[in-house]
Amino acid sequence: MIPLMMQHLLPLATLLLLSIIPTETEVVTSVAECNKFFLEKTPPNIRGILEGGTILDQNRYKVICQTLRNIRRFVTLYDTQNKIPVFSAAKYRVSSEGREPLWKIEPQLENTNYDDNMTPADKKIIYAHQAVITDYSGQQEFEKGHLFPSSYTCDVVDKRSTFTLTNAVPQRKLFNNRQWNMMESCVKCIMDNYCINNNYKTEGFVVIGAQPSNGNLLNKKVNIPSVLWSAFCCYSQNSWLASAHWGENTNDGPTYLQTKTLGELHTELGIKAFPGTQCPNDISVTELYSEPACKDQCRQK
Repeated sequence: MIPLMMQHLLPLATLLLLSIIPTETEVVTSVAECNKFFLEKTPPNIRGILEGGTILDQNRYKVICQTLRNIRRFVTLYDTQNKIPVFSAAKYRVSSEGREPLWKIEPQLENTNYDDNMTPADKKIIYAHQAVITDYSGQQEFEKGHLFPSSYTCDVVDKRSTFTLTNAVPQRKLFNNRQWNMMESCVKCIMDNYCINNNYKTEGFVVIGAQPSNGNLLNKKVNIPSVLWSAFCCYSQNSWLASAHWGENTNDGPTYLQTKTLGELHTELGIKAFPGTQCPNDISVTELYSEPACKDQCRQK
C-alpha cells in the first residue's frame, strides 16, 4: 500500500520542487550574474554608472543577459531613462557573414514576469522603459546603430540576437557606414588573425558603448549619444593585445577613427574597459596594421 502511495506522490513532489527552483531570467540585478562575457569575469568601470562591479543607480540602469532561444548570447547594461545601452560586452570567436535584421525588444524591462527571450515588439503595448522601432521612424538622419555588431558573431542565431534595440543607439548614417564600419572591420581582422588562445582557438573580448548627449533626443524620446566607443583585448602568442577607438556621433568627423590605447580611453572618457586584467594600457595594435593580414582593413590616415 505504501509503495503504491509513494508512486502517486512522487510526481506531485517533483512539480513542487520545480516550482521553487528559480528560473533563469534575462534582466538581472548584478553584472556578476552574466559575467562570462567579460574578460576574467570582470566588468568595465564606467565612471558614475558602474564602478567596482556595482551599479550606482539600479532603478535606472539594468543588466540584460541578452537571450535568444533560451541561450545567453552577450550582455548589455541599459539606461532606461535615456533608452539607449551604456555598453554591450561579448566574447569574440570566429565570425561569419550575413545579417538577420529583424529588430526586437527586451520584454523584461517592462515586466520581470515576461518572457526572458528577446522578442519583436507588440504594437498593442506602450513600452515605457526602452526604445522601439517606431522611435526611429519619420526621419532619415539616424540609423539603428549596433554596439555589439552582428559581424562579430559566429552563427545565424547569434547574429539575430544582436538585432535588439537594447543593443542599438541612434547613430548618424555617414558616421555609422564610414568611420564606425571601417573600425569594426579593422578590429575584426585583428582578432581573426592574432587573437589565438592556448587551445589554438580564436578568442577575444569586446566592450562597446555610447555616451549620452545632454538632452538631444530622437523623436522626443531616445537620447542621441554624443560619442561612441569600442575596446577589445585578447591573448596572442604569449602576450596580450588591446586597443580602443572612439568618435563623435557626427557626419563631419575624420575619415578614419584613430586607434588609441586603453589608457587613453580611460583618460579621455573615464572608461576602464578591462580593469584588473593583463590587457596593456599603454600599447595599441597599430604595429600590426602594416602586416599583410590586415593592411587593407586597418588604414590610418
